[in-house]
Amino acid sequence: MKNKMSFLPQEGEAHPSRCPDNSAFKQQKLPAWKPQLTIATVLSSFFVIGVFCLSVGVCLILSANSVREVQIDYSDKCSDCSKLRENSSNWNKECHCYVNFTLKEDILGDVFMYYGLQNFYQNHRRYVMSRSDAQLLGRNVNIQKSYCTPFTTYKNGTPMAPCGAIANSMFNDTIDLYYNLNSSVIQVPLLKTGNSWWTDKNVKFRNPKSYNLSSAFAGTARPLYWQKPVYLLDEQDERNTGYINDDFIIWMRVSAFATFRNLYRRVRRIRWFADGLPAGNYTFHISYNFPVSKFKGRKHVILSTVVWSGGSNPFLGIAYVVTGTAATLTGFVITAIHLKLRKKKTYFQK
Repeated sequence: MKNKMSFLPQEGEAHPSRCPDNSAFKQQKLPAWKPQLTIATVLSSFFVIGVFCLSVGVCLILSANSVREVQIDYSDKCSDCSKLRENSSNWNKECHCYVNFTLKEDILGDVFMYYGLQNFYQNHRRYVMSRSDAQLLGRNVNIQKSYCTPFTTYKNGTPMAPCGAIANSMFNDTIDLYYNLNSSVIQVPLLKTGNSWWTDKNVKFRNPKSYNLSSAFAGTARPLYWQKPVYLLDEQDERNTGYINDDFIIWMRVSAFATFRNLYRRVRRIRWFADGLPAGNYTFHISYNFPVSKFKGRKHVILSTVVWSGGSNPFLGIAYVVTGTAATLTGFVITAIHLKLRKKKTYFQK
């Protein structure tokens, strides 16, 4: 019994201490900045933050309201084409529609054209993951092991390029803008390159290396709902085709909301449009390919300018105003509480 209990501390022996060593690090005694909060510093912080946020918020809201924007819904105006596209067997049939509108005032400066979709949910988890980033970098990969299923191969085993649900559902309406000047019709020159981010165009997307692009994509086929293969997305500019096509890159950047807009074109500022879009009558010539009726969606074309703070979205300005208002009100509440307690303390001291 004595041997078994020998590991226990005997009478008179000191118990081992579990306290950390008495060092500056282990006892948290290192030099540190410990602000002394006073009523003056607290109130001044709240009021300075409030004034700053309110000022920035008002500037952002005024800036967003100065954006000139024209939005046209062409879902109903192209109803005949919409009915044609409801039947997937008509995918190879062309359908065109025309939408007239009038600009009452000039839109000066750089003018951007967007397409907008409503009730199109890109934020579904399986949809967001349905892509192969390795394939979009131009690598030779086995897409059967990717997240692209079921948009990976055709029944005969031919792989799709690009694969995945995002690429398969790419917006493919063609939109041209015409200016009706007196008795003549002038096509508005539109820029289709330079619309994507530099990092996307030069880092995240790459075409397969080959002596020509058609041979690079040999042995692959277009996605199921595309009308032409990926290497023919822009037949006029080889620097804007394949995986590095601007329209394709912008579409692959999915939206977090069901209603969104994507940049489509920029107005080239030459001749009649050197200062922007002059007032007058215009016509959108639309080659209708993208069906939206099955999911009760809507399609828009937006002409808009931009300012130093971006587009016409006032959300950031409203957020700053709300934050500034909350900080200012908190400062007033703390001031009232402080004055009340100081008055009560003075009364009891008397």
